[in-house]
Amino acid sequence: MMSFMPRSYVTPDEPVRPAHFAAELLGALEASEGRRKRRVRDTTPDAIGMRIKRELLEQIVRDEPEAARFEEWLTERCFEAGLADGPVRAMALSIWDEWRLAASSTEFRQWLAHGAPSDDRESPDRERRRLV
Repeated sequence: MMSFMPRSYVTPDEPVRPAHFAAELLGALEASEGRRKRRVRDTTPDAIGMRIKRELLEQIVRDEPEAARFEEWLTERCFEAGLADGPVRAMALSIWDEWRLAASSTEFRQWLAHGAPSDDRESPDRERRRLV
């Protein structure tokens, strides 16, 4: 299996590989997790959704589905979920939408390739400040 590391550049004509995209999107989930932890309301449903999304993304990296079959691959994961397909379907649709955005937006692909920088991302300095 190939290792998918974030890249420092992206060219507009470069095809988007689902596994590479998923590996980069896993990094972007860290920012979402930082925002979720700072909310004052119960974020348990958010955590469940992010866990499902993370599991799907990790499976995409492992399985390396072809771009031409990616939608079918995501649909199969929904069928595998059986009765619990609602939350899986919601996260699969989110991933599909983000993948299509990455396929059409060089800027979005570059943001992912640079580690999805965000002010919401947890950092050791931010954690230290919170403890003081």
